[in-house]
Amino acid sequence: MPEATIRSILDAVPLPAIFVGKDDRIAGLNRQAEALLGPVEARPFITAIRQPAVLDAVETCRSQRKPGTARYLAKQGDQDVIYTAHCAMVEAGPASGVLISFEDVTDRQQIGQMRRDFVANVSHELRTPLTALMGFIETLQGPARDDPAARDRFLAIMETEAQRMNRLVRDLLSLSQVEEMERVRPDTRLDLVELLASVLHSLTPLAEKAGGKLQSRFDAGPLFVEGDADQLRQVFGNLVENAIKYGGRPPEVLLRLSVIERDPVMRGPALCAEVIDNGPGIDPVHIPRLTERFYRVDSHRSREMGGTGLGLAIVKHIVNRHRGRLKIESIPGQGSRFTVILPRVL
Repeated sequence: MPEATIRSILDAVPLPAIFVGKDDRIAGLNRQAEALLGPVEARPFITAIRQPAVLDAVETCRSQRKPGTARYLAKQGDQDVIYTAHCAMVEAGPASGVLISFEDVTDRQQIGQMRRDFVANVSHELRTPLTALMGFIETLQGPARDDPAARDRFLAIMETEAQRMNRLVRDLLSLSQVEEMERVRPDTRLDLVELLASVLHSLTPLAEKAGGKLQSRFDAGPLFVEGDADQLRQVFGNLVENAIKYGGRPPEVLLRLSVIERDPVMRGPALCAEVIDNGPGIDPVHIPRLTERFYRVDSHRSREMGGTGLGLAIVKHIVNRHRGRLKIESIPGQGSRFTVILPRVL
């Protein structure tokens, strides 16, 4: 088969593809394969690929005249890329050979890993309270059956663990609903000043119980956005509640709302809502991962405070649904600032 014909056929393949001739040399490759493997035309395919799984798949395909697949690993910058190499025989007399195409399955692998991690995290989060409940039930049925003081103490702990599981299930359902609706942009006109005032009003008792105070500083309203009122209350309720729980002692939380005349990313007017606390701050190494599911800076303290590790993941998805941006800034020892920027409706 002429080289020009081989190249023409390979260029019609949408994936990176190479053709290995009977002499074990690469008889042709398309532009995508050249970007992946480099200028390897006419080289022995063993020196061009150098991955035993793919080499074995080629030999098996050639000897058994059957298609085969193998995993091929590559690097793009600092990122690992995973390909499935598909091998198939091309019968063309003296010009017969093996066609190898490379399918990028990195996203598929990452999604699979995310699912496995998610199941493992949920199982871990549920295992502790379930183990505690089973232990206390066994104790109440046995040694503590006739001990009223122990029974009351155990029942109180069991209630706490049951509430913890209930919060986890509630947040999982909330996260699922938010992800399902993320591509549907809300279109209800809302006064963000009024909504934030209601959030502060509902959380003032929690701040007072902790000996702290909530402060607000809003630009003159009303200031409108298009949004889902329940979801935006969830966003700012979560951020303010976190500031109260994990802020300084006593906590001092400022909720500030200001107008941005023109946001460069949104290319139009926007509203900037900031939740600022006086807490110990967050090490910069943690900030990029704070919105991951179940990621916690301090797992023990978070669980003690009733956190599920899903709050900021929910916040991120809701902000994305509203076509907004979430920024997290913190300096250890100087508190944290969580900023939500939303498109303004005039």
